[in-house]
Amino acid sequence: MDWMIEVEGLVKTFGHLTAVDGVSFNVPKGEVLGFLGPNGAGKSTTMKMITGFMAPTAGTVRVAGHDVDQQPIAAKAQIGYLPEGAPAYPDMTPLSFLNFIADVRGLDSATRRRRLDYVIANVHLEAVLEQSIDTLSKGFKRRVGLAQAILHDPPVLILDEPTDGLDPNQKHEVRGLISDMAAEKAIIISTHILEEVDAVCSRAMIIAEGRIVADGTPEELEQQSPFHNAVLIDSRDEGLAEALEAMETVSLVEELQGGRFRAYPTAGQTIVAEIAELIRQQGWSTSRLSVEPPRLDEVFRNFTKTKAGSGGKPGAKNDAKNNAGEAA
Repeated sequence: MDWMIEVEGLVKTFGHLTAVDGVSFNVPKGEVLGFLGPNGAGKSTTMKMITGFMAPTAGTVRVAGHDVDQQPIAAKAQIGYLPEGAPAYPDMTPLSFLNFIADVRGLDSATRRRRLDYVIANVHLEAVLEQSIDTLSKGFKRRVGLAQAILHDPPVLILDEPTDGLDPNQKHEVRGLISDMAAEKAIIISTHILEEVDAVCSRAMIIAEGRIVADGTPEELEQQSPFHNAVLIDSRDEGLAEALEAMETVSLVEELQGGRFRAYPTAGQTIVAEIAELIRQQGWSTSRLSVEPPRLDEVFRNFTKTKAGSGGKPGAKNDAKNNAGEAA
């Protein structure tokens, strides 16, 4: 596969603190990688090393085949970077700032006009083009930062919290823009918003204590939730819990409040049809029979509350019991 981003054994230490600890991964063209993790996990530090903004203590990064350390100018020409905080010159207007970025990127006049028109329209900056950046809201400052990142139409985008400070409508617009660009680029997005992973990411990676603890498609990660394919049943029929517990495909039955039960499948298999057939055969009544929705938030908590690199996935039964109160 033709990798656009190649990260091998990346390490960053600050004195006795190891912020990034042996991170390795590749990103091909057409993939949007969601980079997830709690505050201080090493996400922003990793992104800064990929862009060449910060030198690694150890390891290598290649962007579009260029070693970021050995060929920094060639590598950075392939990258659009939106760092945290959306830094910009506060006394400039968005239009003057974007023209400045066009100069830095060496865009010819025709390309400059075409790309300025594109980013202004797609990031929706028309209303503030002549207003000083210092007077803009946090959301508009973030949008100016995104505009400069995509101005030169780079094949690689590194976006640190791209929707931070945006209202729901603006978040929807930015996610749509990222989705539209995704097929022709390799994109890494750092985010705390788990719904953003489902909205735009084709792959998700969880980092904790500077190490990668989970990596897969959003669907694959959701399947690691202890609630994956669990079934909720509302019924007051006696004997239901005992009958569910007797099923070989059910690993645990949890009694909730008000005549509600949650049945957890063995090995994450689908059990809702089998439970429905059991209820039909017994002539029981139920006001609810539904499969638990995907729970990426539970997967995130399980992986980030466990020591990075412990190698173990939290047990489904124990996690189900521990999380029963908040999930009910």
